[in-house]
Amino acid sequence: MADGVKVETSPARLEASRTAAAVSVVPLVAVAGVFLLVYAPTLAWLYERWTLSVWHNAHGMLIPPVVAYFCWIELKAARDLPVSVSPLGFLFLIPALLLHVVDTGIHTQLLSAISIVVAMPGLALLLLGLERTKRMAFPLALLAFMLPLPLALTEQLHLVLRKIAAVLTAEALPPLGLPVLRDGFTLVLPNARLFVADACSGFSTLYASVAVAFLVAYTTASWRRRLVVLVLAVPIAIAANWVRMVLLSFLVYWYGIGVLETWMHTGTGMLTFVLALPAIFALGGRPEPAGGRP
Repeated sequence: MADGVKVETSPARLEASRTAAAVSVVPLVAVAGVFLLVYAPTLAWLYERWTLSVWHNAHGMLIPPVVAYFCWIELKAARDLPVSVSPLGFLFLIPALLLHVVDTGIHTQLLSAISIVVAMPGLALLLLGLERTKRMAFPLALLAFMLPLPLALTEQLHLVLRKIAAVLTAEALPPLGLPVLRDGFTLVLPNARLFVADACSGFSTLYASVAVAFLVAYTTASWRRRLVVLVLAVPIAIAANWVRMVLLSFLVYWYGIGVLETWMHTGTGMLTFVLALPAIFALGGRPEPAGGRP
């Protein structure tokens, strides 16, 4: 092509391009509409669980937009790949629909929520094809972290985490000048008895820290950093809750047991996120662009 020659696209070609783009959007809009209609009760239940308390599954609300963002980034990096239809999507979609149907009979809502996670790669395969779905596989897998854990599992986790928090705090206070006697899950201070309840177990910080660790590992190019982040996420969350419990013990000692009814109780809980999550991000180092990740 000679310099200075301006190439103009014909109106017919522009119109054809717009029509093709509109046609490609129609299936997406239709699928989104059917999805919202089928899963409306489940989405409402998830929202209720996410907003129930900051000590439970509050981080779950952030997972879908984060996953959507990284899927968009991956699709931008794969924009030159052809859009196709892969029948492999039915291997995910059929089990997902069966889970949803079963849940309509037993009304756990959790099975239906799990079916959302299973259905997403199936829909991606059917609408976008195998190659694009492979690029989005890890972000789609992160959707699992939006799910509330089953009560049978969380009860056991709470017990273990409460025991760890009570033992570590009881060991840390005397060297810091605060006498304490541990009676099971209760810390007997000179002026009060501090009970390590489920809200003090650090479960919410732990769940959020593991979710963030997988996200950081995904955006980090170094396999060594990925391993470090994934291995240290749980100890970091436990350590952050330990700091919280030590601080809370001193607050109870200084101001009395009534401090647990003030903003300081909630504030020390938020402190665990402030300590743990930035530490995990720091371990991951600088995020790698989508195209540069292995």
